[in-house]
Amino acid sequence: MNKSMQHQRMGVVVIGQSPRPSIAAEIAAVLSPGITIELRGALDGMSRAEIDAIPPMDGYDTLFTLLPDGDGVVISKKEVEMRAGQQLARLRHQGIEVSMLACTGKFPNLAPDGLVILPSAVLHHTVEAILPKGRLGVFSPLPEQTALIGNKWQREGVEVVGVTLRPGSGEAAVDEAARTMAALRPDLVVMDCMSYTSANKARVRLSYSGPVILAIAAAARVVEELVS
Repeated sequence: MNKSMQHQRMGVVVIGQSPRPSIAAEIAAVLSPGITIELRGALDGMSRAEIDAIPPMDGYDTLFTLLPDGDGVVISKKEVEMRAGQQLARLRHQGIEVSMLACTGKFPNLAPDGLVILPSAVLHHTVEAILPKGRLGVFSPLPEQTALIGNKWQREGVEVVGVTLRPGSGEAAVDEAARTMAALRPDLVVMDCMSYTSANKARVRLSYSGPVILAIAAAARVVEELVS
């Protein structure tokens, strides 16, 4: 790929609002030096009251995100999908050819132009490649998501076990969730939210000695291949 200035920028659309310096920092830690991250939020321009007015309809429509002030909110995937598509289109119009949607949910109605990395697809295909059979452990932000984890991850030969861990939790909560996961004895663990951090992964590894996939790092490594 030609290394023009266009290819030295990547777009990121978070499902909440910008800025999200922690998200940008986690992605930058994976990318080659000199690649600029242009980050936008699907809910940019909305007031807190407007965000609170788009709750999920059910567990399948549920997304969790952290706002720039650190508050966690539960929002409708359908609403996010529409608004994220608009932000991806704006990035494309600005000449950014590779973007990433910073969410591990599935968005079947999202059909953006250009190269857009969807972390859900990256995670699923990665897990399929390295765990053809066995027990898969999945961290999810909300109990509603953990309850549906089998529907998202189940396939023949794979048993799925889930533990809820809210992003932004303190070390004690992360340690407790990690011990709970370790007791379930999974062969592989996926941290299935883009708001989980490398620091969270490091604490999980204190209790669980097996392999752990951090969603944001896995997706960013694919972007690195496209823009470097």
